[in-house]
Amino acid sequence: MKMYINILYVFFIVMFSCKSASQYSDAQIKNLETLIESKRFTIESDWARPQVTYAMQQVLNSGILQPGSAPNAISLIGNANFLTISGDSIKAYLPYFGERQMNVGYGGRDGAIKLDGLLEDYVFEAKKRNSYLITFNANSKIEAYNISIAVFPNMKSEIRVNSSSRFPISYTGEIERINRD
Repeated sequence: MKMYINILYVFFIVMFSCKSASQYSDAQIKNLETLIESKRFTIESDWARPQVTYAMQQVLNSGILQPGSAPNAISLIGNANFLTISGDSIKAYLPYFGERQMNVGYGGRDGAIKLDGLLEDYVFEAKKRNSYLITFNANSKIEAYNISIAVFPNMKSEIRVNSSSRFPISYTGEIERINRD
């Protein structure tokens, strides 16, 4: 009898703990759509997710990263980072962890992804589970970037950056509205 009660108990825990991933309110979905259409938002990331290569693994095994970080997930909490879209312009400072594919000139650069310019080919489209995918191109003084951002009604985001001279990297964080200047 006790075994049947335990089975029943486990059954109820499993059944009532399951929750559909698409249970967002209409207000959350509409708020997200309005935010993306306005092209006035900023994203602050909590995690950087570099492409792990052998050389990257060796550097990360040296122990120079803070505790809690791994080769494929580096904590950005406490580190300055942002990606801001305001109309047709973009400003971004995203710490970069990974390998370069080409040589670049010396000059004391810190290696971060820095953008301050205009967006090109800004497109957003609805995806599964009420999420949106934003894609655009941007250029810095020395590199060209193809950026895609997945955003969800709970205001979580994932930024994927492909560069003309670096291995790809992604960032996870939260999106929020910026007020008019």
